[in-house]
Order: sequence, then structure tokens, then C-alpha cells
Amino acid sequence: MAVGPNSIEKCPSDIIFMSHRRERVNSVLRQQISQIIESELNDPRIAYLVSVTSADVSPDLRLAKIHVSVVGDKCTKDDTLKVLNKAANHIQKRIRRKLTLRSVPICRFYLDESIERGSEMLKIIDEIIPGSEITKAI
Repeated sequence: MAVGPNSIEKCPSDIIFMSHRRERVNSVLRQQISQIIESELNDPRIAYLVSVTSADVSPDLRLAKIHVSVVGDKCTKDDTLKVLNKAANHIQKRIRRKLTLRSVPICRFYLDESIERGSEMLKIIDEIIPGSEITKAI
């Protein structure tokens, strides 16, 4: 391991701090974007029920993948995703006004279908094992 003025070494505490910071930024972004979609975006092409399931910022905090769950058919999901990606600049400006970040990450929206896949899996389990304990618990 090189040591000197030109070597770049990260102290373990720096790595933990950056990881913790990313987690906090992810959480705040998810909350703020949810609020903006719910209260400020009045486009009729956005589905009635849209949930921001996660936000994942890049290590340099410049990009953010925002995963949304949309209730509706394929056309509704596609339209909602298109509108959200087109409104990304507006959403970033609103976040910039609300938060004190040096720079607000560029947001890209992606469809999260994990809730629907989970529901489908539960239906399949219930078909295979009628009245199973797994589906009763939920």
C-alpha cells in the first residue's frame, strides 16, 4: 500500500460516514419525492396510486435511481413513468428549495414491480397449498 502525498487512502471512518450519508440522502429523497408527486404534480396521466419504494443515489451523490410502484395496467404504468421522467427537472428544483444539499442528484425513475410479483407468488402458493399459513398471515 502506497503512502505519501499522492496516494489516496480512505480511512474506514470516512467510508462509514459516506455510506451513512448516502442512506440519509436516499431516505430524504424518497420522502420528498413522494410528497412532491402526491401534492404538486397534477398531470392526469399520473396514476392515482404511485408509491416511491426506494431511492438509490450513486456514491458521488450526482445520480439517483428512484423506484416507483404504480397501481394500474401496463399503459397506465408506462404513462406514469414517462411523465415522472419528464417532470424530473421540476422535481429536482422543488427538492433543491426544500433541502440543503450542495447539489441535488439527477433523478431517473424506474418501475418497481416487486409488490406485484410478491402478490403473484402468494397466489401461486395458495393454488398449490390451499389455505397455507403463508397466505393467511398476510
